[in-house]
Amino acid sequence: MSAFTPKTYQQQVLDSVEAYFKACHELPSPSIAFTATTERLWGRGNPYHPLPGFPADMPYFCLRVPTGGGKTWLAAKSVALVNTHLLRTEHSVILWLVPSKPIREQTIRALKNRSHPYHLALREAGPVTVLDLDEAKSVTRSTLDTTTTVIVATRQAFQVEEEECRKVYQSSGALMHHFDHLAPAQRAELLADGEGTERSTPYSLANVLRLRRPFVVVNEAHNSRTELAFDMLARFRPSGVMELTATPDVQRTPSNVLHSVSAAELKAEEMIKLPVLLQTEPHWQQCLADAIGRRDALQALADEERRAGAPYLRPLVLIQSEPRRAGVETLDFDKLRQELIANHGIPASEIVVATGEEKGLEQIDADYPLGMVDPACPVKFVITQKALAEGWDCPFAYILVSMASMSSSTAVEQLLGRVLRQPGASQRASPLLNQSYAFVVSRDFAETAGALRDRLVAGAGFERREVAEFVAAVLPDQARLDLEGHAGRVVLRPVAVALPEKPDLKSVPKTVRGKVSWDGQLNTLTISAPLTEDEAETLKACVSSPAAAAAIVQAAEVSRTTAIEFFQTPAELGERLRVPQLALRVPVQQGELVLFDDPEVLDYPWDVSLNDAAPTAADLSALGAALKVSEGGAIDIDEGSGKVFTRFLPELQRDLGLVYQPENWDAVRIATWLCRNLPEPSLTHPSKQAFVAAWLSDLLRRDGYTLARANLQKFQIRNLIEARIRELRKQAVGKAFQQALFGDDAAMRVAVSDQYAFEFAPHAYAPSRDYDGRFGQFDFRKHFYGRMGDFDSKEEFECARQLDMWAQQGRIQFWVRNLVRREGCSFFLQKADGRFYPDFVCQLPNGAVLVVEYKGADRWSSAEDDRLIGNLWAELSGGRCRFVMVKDRQWDGVRELLPCA
Repeated sequence: MSAFTPKTYQQQVLDSVEAYFKACHELPSPSIAFTATTERLWGRGNPYHPLPGFPADMPYFCLRVPTGGGKTWLAAKSVALVNTHLLRTEHSVILWLVPSKPIREQTIRALKNRSHPYHLALREAGPVTVLDLDEAKSVTRSTLDTTTTVIVATRQAFQVEEEECRKVYQSSGALMHHFDHLAPAQRAELLADGEGTERSTPYSLANVLRLRRPFVVVNEAHNSRTELAFDMLARFRPSGVMELTATPDVQRTPSNVLHSVSAAELKAEEMIKLPVLLQTEPHWQQCLADAIGRRDALQALADEERRAGAPYLRPLVLIQSEPRRAGVETLDFDKLRQELIANHGIPASEIVVATGEEKGLEQIDADYPLGMVDPACPVKFVITQKALAEGWDCPFAYILVSMASMSSSTAVEQLLGRVLRQPGASQRASPLLNQSYAFVVSRDFAETAGALRDRLVAGAGFERREVAEFVAAVLPDQARLDLEGHAGRVVLRPVAVALPEKPDLKSVPKTVRGKVSWDGQLNTLTISAPLTEDEAETLKACVSSPAAAAAIVQAAEVSRTTAIEFFQTPAELGERLRVPQLALRVPVQQGELVLFDDPEVLDYPWDVSLNDAAPTAADLSALGAALKVSEGGAIDIDEGSGKVFTRFLPELQRDLGLVYQPENWDAVRIATWLCRNLPEPSLTHPSKQAFVAAWLSDLLRRDGYTLARANLQKFQIRNLIEARIRELRKQAVGKAFQQALFGDDAAMRVAVSDQYAFEFAPHAYAPSRDYDGRFGQFDFRKHFYGRMGDFDSKEEFECARQLDMWAQQGRIQFWVRNLVRREGCSFFLQKADGRFYPDFVCQLPNGAVLVVEYKGADRWSSAEDDRLIGNLWAELSGGRCRFVMVKDRQWDGVRELLPCA
């Protein structure tokens, strides 16, 4: 297995982590840095919640990534960012915590496997050593001094009653050499045993960790902070804590969510199979038969695609059986296996059972080199009872069949997670192979759909607003009962029926009684919510006459058919919204058009000038402040803001400086290290080498800047040189951008072509925040999606309201609130120094596309480049695209571009 290119959302997660680490050093404290970073990234600063029991200003944050989003790979990739941008040291200790022993073994194997993507991501931090907790108890000092050491353990290993935990605090002769030649400040921080004159300092792993200030990675956090085991970690004096989870705690002990990935983003990036198509069936044998039929149909599609060159695919059915109970007949795994074999002719070799009693999955992994996905493996059905083996993963799983209650949360959440993952993390040609399927033994579709949505939220990490559209009914009759799936877009007309007698509603179950009311004066029964056939049967039992019973049955049918009016969005109705994009003719592509989504496609040969290779006054000031930090000095008050600086980072830098003492390097070796750690693909190596050498030479000629100091501060120097090169590159790109797009012969190089068009996909709209009515209420009827991204201001909300009113008048067909930094679901125009995400995209009745940007008067001047690129895009479209930027509620500028009603 080789390294893979990160998905857009994954790169954005890593960019957010890097931005936060940099802000921790640039701003007074990590807590202020967190709020400032989230404000810059998402438009609204999130409050910082200190972790109980830990230093108040220790960097602590959470990455929220739903099931199937690649949390472990992101964690491995983040280690290099920890070293470079937070700790500013070549090597570190990473304490990597996982929820269970099976996950621990799986993680260690992957991180040690030199060809696995996890290991390759980890290696970006340089030489690495991966250990379990047992191996760590005899780790050598040279290992910690020369490699980034990742210690993988379960959270339970740090519970006081665990033997593993006690050994962490026990003295060991194998660790004695770690405590030679310690500075007084280091010895003062060690844990001691005993009291008074009998106190002694154990040569324990706990004390080794206290010296090394480990950074803690908590994978699959799931509210672990409520456990004593997590509180024990504070004794190791961690340098920071990063959680990765699908379901962060937001109430009891709130996580500091730095970046939140939505399920819609995973869908847009082809990582998961959505929507989940749900079908309920009261008879278990029919339910199983329906699932088998669906699997056979998917297999036929997979085989057809394979004949056309697609990869091998064998769709799997995961069946959740009922547990065995003494003296009670249940749909246990043995009965289901016999049903498959006896009544459906499924060969026994195609069925595997994975329960506490039978270890079928382990045998599959032993028998076939690629496990379940091996083409030689015959298995098509996996029967489990509670949950599958932790760590087992198979993207071939497509269908979940549940014989048990959907409210059995743990098993359903886990099985759903197995089914959601996309084979090969890329879509298949057939849409039916890009969806998941759930068949549940149940008489109540609405209740089952609600429970399934709850499980997606609680277990898979979906947002509550997403699940409405990500669980869909297969059968039309069941779709009409799925009111939650059309939340806010359903009109229920009460159905009143005259009865010749008073019904005995007290005898009716509460769930049915809540849907009806009796008017004794008019002798009418009013049904206010749809009644299923089973509920109608229950309700008619409360009357005695056949006429009354027949009237109830007839009224119930009306309540679930013609009395329900669904409002469907344009996306649900199958409308398409495609927006032509800017494209360039690139010489290296023989003049062919390529999508303009990266300034690097511009032809801008450049070389950094040695005249620019010198530290600025701001650079020297930053290095001076960083030196005080590394020496443990406290900068108590910032003269500019008057705010108190934190002591956490100064003390952390002091401790790391004592334990990771740099070698005595000469200028050539420092320059070589800087070049190796400055990834800048647009520069040739000789030009980068010359620039770095000149910058470093200029620094070393200044008073107080010795080789020893340059070696000590090489990470800060690296960051300063990187920022300078990026600024120079930005200037070069700006010139090339201006020439290519606005030069005399720009029309020969730039085009707006249908060859490249962004399409707003039906299930790929992922706002970081939904509009919650904070600027006012309005019944938006023409938005492309059921969800709507938040607005930045009241004026933006008023602009959207105006667009929707024009749409209701027929002057706009439909429109969408465009999102920012959501590349899989946003239209953008590329600029020299970033991307312009207009506020609104409108489909006009004549087929043209109108893009509207609202700018506050205070930001009008700074938006000149947005206006230039927007107008160029419209001009090159040949009338198919229109662009307008509005300020001061000047709606006439938009109205003039609309066709008459």
